[in-house]
Amino acid sequence: MKQALADALQKRGYETLTPVQTAVTAPELIGADLLVSAQTGSGKTVGFGLAIGDSLLGQNEFLERASKPLALVIAPTRELALQVKRELQWLYGEARATMASCVGGMDMRDERRTLERGAHIVVATPGRLRDHIMRKSIDLSELRAVVLDEADEMLDLGFKDDLEFILGHAPESRRTLMFSATVPKSIATLAKSYQKNAVRVSTVAEKSQHTDIQYRALSVSARDMENAIINVLRFYEAPNALVFANTRVMVNRLTTRLSNRGFSVVSLSGELSQAERSHALQAMRDGRARICVATDVAARGIDLPNLDLVVHAELPTNYEILMHRSGRTGRAGRKGISALIVPPSTRRKAERILQGAKVTAEWAVPPSADEVRAKDSERLLADPAWREEINEKDQVAVDELLSHFSPTQLAAAYLRIYTSKQSAPEELSAVDARDVKEAKPRRVADFGPTIWFSVPGGRASGTVPGRLLPMICNAGGITKHDIGAIKIHPDASFFEVKLASVEGFKKALGPDMTAEDSALVTELKGPPADVAYERSSSPKPWADKKPRAKGKPSIPIEWNDTPSQKPRKPKPNDGKTHAGESKPKYKSKTAAQTRPGGVLESFKKKPSGSAGTSKPHAGKPSKFFGKPGGKPAGKPTGKPGGKSVNYAGSASPKAGKPRVNVSKQKFDPGKPKRKPV
Repeated sequence: MKQALADALQKRGYETLTPVQTAVTAPELIGADLLVSAQTGSGKTVGFGLAIGDSLLGQNEFLERASKPLALVIAPTRELALQVKRELQWLYGEARATMASCVGGMDMRDERRTLERGAHIVVATPGRLRDHIMRKSIDLSELRAVVLDEADEMLDLGFKDDLEFILGHAPESRRTLMFSATVPKSIATLAKSYQKNAVRVSTVAEKSQHTDIQYRALSVSARDMENAIINVLRFYEAPNALVFANTRVMVNRLTTRLSNRGFSVVSLSGELSQAERSHALQAMRDGRARICVATDVAARGIDLPNLDLVVHAELPTNYEILMHRSGRTGRAGRKGISALIVPPSTRRKAERILQGAKVTAEWAVPPSADEVRAKDSERLLADPAWREEINEKDQVAVDELLSHFSPTQLAAAYLRIYTSKQSAPEELSAVDARDVKEAKPRRVADFGPTIWFSVPGGRASGTVPGRLLPMICNAGGITKHDIGAIKIHPDASFFEVKLASVEGFKKALGPDMTAEDSALVTELKGPPADVAYERSSSPKPWADKKPRAKGKPSIPIEWNDTPSQKPRKPKPNDGKTHAGESKPKYKSKTAAQTRPGGVLESFKKKPSGSAGTSKPHAGKPSKFFGKPGGKPAGKPTGKPGGKSVNYAGSASPKAGKPRVNVSKQKFDPGKPKRKPV
C-alpha cells in the first residue's frame, strides 16, 4: 500500500481493514483484473480505491498535474457516483489527486470545463459518460484502471450497451475491476468479454447471513400498515432511518403522513431533480432530517451515518433488492434492524423472498402503543443527562424553578414537555399471522356462532348479495364483518349475523323487525336447509341438492318455476309481405319437377328473347346489366344513375321483373379526386 493512502486511512480513523479491503490489496493481485463480490457495507469503495493505487501512482507517492484521466469509476446511480467521489477524494487527498464527476442531472458545460482543466480520477454514470465520449469532451486514451461498481445493478437497469461502448473506447492495456454484491451469470459473461485472466475474489461473509443486521417480519392488517410504520419508527427512535416504497406515489403519501405526524422526514425518488436529491441526503447527514422515504433508487451504495433502521413499507420484488435495501444499515461494524411490514395477503411472498435471500427473520407483530410508551420511559430514565453534574449557569435556573414550583410539579411539567415533542403512537388492531388473506374466515367454525335471518325476495325479484348486504348493514347498524354467509333462494333470501352482534342488530331494526321498504326480517332457528320452505307447485329441487363432487364443473342452470320474462308469441302468418303483395307458399319439389342432374325445372334456360334472360352469345353470359359479356334482352325497368338492375328473374314468381338495388353513394363525374399530399 502506498504511504499516501496509508496516511489518509490513519487520519480517517481506520485501525484495521475489512476482509474485502485486505483481500484486494494482497501483493500477488497488483496489476491483475479482479472480479470481487462481498456483502453490502463491507467497505468496497475504499477497497477498490486501494486496489487501483499502485496502477495510478506507480513508483511515485504523489500525482503530477493531470492532463487526461488515469482512472475511471462507473456507478449505476447519481447518488452512488457522488458518494464514491467523496470517498475517493479523502482517500487520495494526500496523493494530490484531482477528482471529476459526470452524472445525469448536472450541468454538462460545468463537467466539460472540469475535464478540460484535467482530472486524475473520473466518477460517472453510464449514460452521461457515453454522452461525453460521443461529444469528444473526454479522452480515455491514457486510462490505467476502470472500476465497475455495482455491476449487476447496471446490467439490471439496462446499461449493458453503454458499458460495452465505454469499454470499447478504453485502451486494451487497462486494468478492469468489477465490484458487486452478487455475481450472476450476466456479470460472469461480461467479465469474460472485457477482463483478462480475472481473479475471483470473494469473502466468506457473503455466503452467510449478515450478522450485523437483524431481520424482523411484522404481520399487520391491511388497514394498519401505515400505523405500524409509525409505531416501528417510534419504538426504535433510530438516529437515521430509511423507509422503502415501490412507487413514487407511495413515497409521496408516506412522506406527507409522517410529516403531518411531526417526524423530520425527506423523500428520495426518481421524480426529483439531482439538486433536490442531493439536498435530501445532505439533510440526513447533517441531522436536519431523521427519516428518508425512498424508492429503490436509494438502495444501491448509499451510505448514511448512524443509519440503524430500514423499514420495508412495501415488500421488494425479489430477494436481491431486499439484500441491497437492508445493506444500507449494519455497515462498518454497526448493528442494524431491517423490518418488513407484511400484511396477510403478502405473507407467502415475504416467506419466498426471505428464503431466496437465505436469511432468517423473526416473525412478530408491530410494537403496540403501550410498548412504545414503555420504550419512551426506558429511554427517558436511561438518558445520561440525569447523571451529569449541574454547572454554575444551570444552577441559577434550577434554584429559580425550585423557588416557584415543587419537585413534583417540575417532574410533571418536564414529562409533559418531553411527551409533546414525540409523535403519539397508534393503536393497532389484532391480526392472526396464520391467515393468508384479510377476509372473512375460510371456515365457518372460525367465524363463531351465528343466528340466521330471512327477508322476502329472491332471485325471481332480482335480489343479489351486492344489494342485500348494504341494506342489512344500514338497517341493522352493523358492518360487513358481522355478517357471515348469504344465500339467495328463488323467493327468499337468508343471511347469518354474528351472535355477538345479534342484540344490537335487532334493536336497530325495531320491534316490528323491518328493514328498507318495510321488508320484514324474520329470525330463524337454523340454517336455510332446516327451515320449512314449502311451495304450492312442484317440489323444490334445491332443498335436497347434494354438494357438487370435487373436480366436476358446476351447472349454470338454475331452477325457476316462474320465469321473469314470458316467451314471445309467434306472429300470425297470413301469407302476405309488408308491402301487401301475396307471397307464394313454399312447396317441396317433387321428382317430376326436377331433371336427372338435380336442377329444378324453374332454373332451366328459357327461350331467347323472353323477359329476364340474356341473349345467346359466345362466352359466359353475364347476370348484371352494364358489364361486358352481353346485354339482357328487353328494356330494363328502373331509373339509371345510382341504381343497378339485376336480372335474376328465373327463380322469381314474376319472370322478367328485375330487382332494383338502390345505392346510397352519389356519383359526381365533375369532381376530381384529391391526390394525397
